[in-house]
Amino acid sequence: MTGNKEQQYRFSEAPIWELQRTYYEEQGLKAWNNDQVPQYITSNPMIATAYAEMIFGFLQDRAGQGHLSETVTILELGAGAGRLAFHVLKNLCEIVDYADIPLPPFRYVMSDLPSKNISSWQQHPSLLPYVEQGILDFARFDAVQDVELHLVHAKLSIRPGDLQQPLVIVANYFFDSIPQELIYVDEGKIYECEVSIQYSAEVDPDNPSDALGKIIPQYHYRRAASYEEETYPYHDVITLYQQKLEDSHILFPVVGLTCLERLARLSTEGFVLLTADKGDHRLENWEFAEPPLLIHHGSFSLTANYHAIEHVLKQKGAHSIFTSHHYKNLNIGCILMLPTPLSYTNTRLGYKRFIERFGPDDFFSMKEWMDQQLDTMGLQQILAFWRLGGYDAEWFIHSAEQISELLLGASDEEMLDLQRGIQLMWTGYYPMEQSYDLSLDAGLLLYEMDKFAEALGYLERSMHASTEEPLASVLYSMAICNYELGAEAAALEYARRALAAEPDNEVVLELLTALSGE
Repeated sequence: MTGNKEQQYRFSEAPIWELQRTYYEEQGLKAWNNDQVPQYITSNPMIATAYAEMIFGFLQDRAGQGHLSETVTILELGAGAGRLAFHVLKNLCEIVDYADIPLPPFRYVMSDLPSKNISSWQQHPSLLPYVEQGILDFARFDAVQDVELHLVHAKLSIRPGDLQQPLVIVANYFFDSIPQELIYVDEGKIYECEVSIQYSAEVDPDNPSDALGKIIPQYHYRRAASYEEETYPYHDVITLYQQKLEDSHILFPVVGLTCLERLARLSTEGFVLLTADKGDHRLENWEFAEPPLLIHHGSFSLTANYHAIEHVLKQKGAHSIFTSHHYKNLNIGCILMLPTPLSYTNTRLGYKRFIERFGPDDFFSMKEWMDQQLDTMGLQQILAFWRLGGYDAEWFIHSAEQISELLLGASDEEMLDLQRGIQLMWTGYYPMEQSYDLSLDAGLLLYEMDKFAEALGYLERSMHASTEEPLASVLYSMAICNYELGAEAAALEYARRALAAEPDNEVVLELLTALSGE
């Protein structure tokens, strides 16, 4: 691949966006394997719980207004690996069942651009139960141009005006990854920032990720008075930038705003936007902003301009909620683009309780610190943080070694809580292609706790899922589990396999001798 060093592009039309699109279409769900494209921060059980609580509050508000018959559609844009959808649905169903109060029906629609993603979702074992219940469907959606939703399983097309309930839109790591305009503001004037593309080294023409990782953007400025004209659709926010900003590069979300406008037309009642991203809603954070950096992680991302989105929607009557404190890694907003937004008390309370008071950004900041402090933590502290994070598998994997070291001094109550936590973690686990083996870690820990039946179940799952021969230590553990459960023939077979894997292992040899009587 060669870049034309002379050709200049409007930022939203630069080759980077086509490379981004190609990357996701070629990779499908592989793009998120082992966090090549980050997904944990916006897809963990903590943020899913917060979203589920706000959606539950919204269902309560609609029920309180008498809107109980029509289905509420929850549309996730850029659903990616599918992990967020799974956790939101799991939490939402649990809350709805526990509350046992009259609520309108709902359906969750996962959408994305690559067809490969939809095919993978349709086969994912964690998603299939919700499809079978009729509360999950899928749709291919192009944020740049599509005006309708075509649901795969329901074989239903949702067109402008079809929805009688407000649309709930979930958009995590979405606005930072779709085309944006780039403008420059200085001395009350607006300039278009065009871009030319160079590459830092030879580029593999068949590898979009390689090309994106080696791009060096060069920016060029030209006067763009058309932005300042009163006929420009977003004239009000541009005028504000002219008045308040100096020497500032602004990523302007025209595609994001027009996407929301197209989605808004699907419902006669407006929409609710739940969104999380690296993005600023405070105007002062855009002052003296440098030209944007392309943050490369397989694909690339930028910074979302929540200020422009919030300002434009507020002009149309929306009520916007962001945290009063400053975010560190993830800015989470709830925008109610509804006829009477302040009447949605339960929705707003959901934000206050699960985002404002202590939210996913706070949790992630704590987790980053606690990941480094594990060797100083006791079992109670590890268990408490695990509960706070919704029995998240990633925390368990990271802390399993420390838990093992603490088992000797654990109380009966701590052992029971640990056993229950492993069960809850597994029921809430969304399998992805990762470098760790969750069932193996769970099985070995349960084995150390003398929970032989449970341990054997997890160890067998691990063995059946792996194409590699198990280690002798794992086979030895399975032999002991079978022996303790009275399955001596199986114990003998596993002991023989363990010795074949490691013939000089004296512990295995002793076990085999004891089991076989030889």
